[in-house]
Amino acid sequence: MGGNPGSKRVAAAALRLAMSESREDEHELRRMFLQEGIRTAAVDYGGEFVPAVKKIIERAVVAAKREGVIRESHPEEGAVAGATHEAMMQIMPKAVGLNIGGKVGIARYQDHISVAIFFGIGLLHLDEVAVGMGHRAAL
Repeated sequence: MGGNPGSKRVAAAALRLAMSESREDEHELRRMFLQEGIRTAAVDYGGEFVPAVKKIIERAVVAAKREGVIRESHPEEGAVAGATHEAMMQIMPKAVGLNIGGKVGIARYQDHISVAIFFGIGLLHLDEVAVGMGHRAAL
């Protein structure tokens, strides 16, 4: 997509990052998005869903600050936390009581911030896949 990346492009960037299969792929995507002016971060996570919600939100905010996606301010931290929480709640019906594993992708262009999660959900060898997406505006 050419021109000025809007919320749809930023959401797609977050999702592509969340779906990256290796660190090398992740770093290549991050370089490509940065050339478009889209700042990104990613977080890997695995564990039981219920305790994971708080940890994933915290890790997403920390990664976004560390990678320069957001500044250390309440509105920007709140935007990432809110979008991450929204994405987690979208997969909750499939994940409660089970283990999750995968990646969180965070992307920002100007005031558009998107968080995408791409997780495997399972117990033993019975696996399901879930995707969640949240978006916020941070001025």
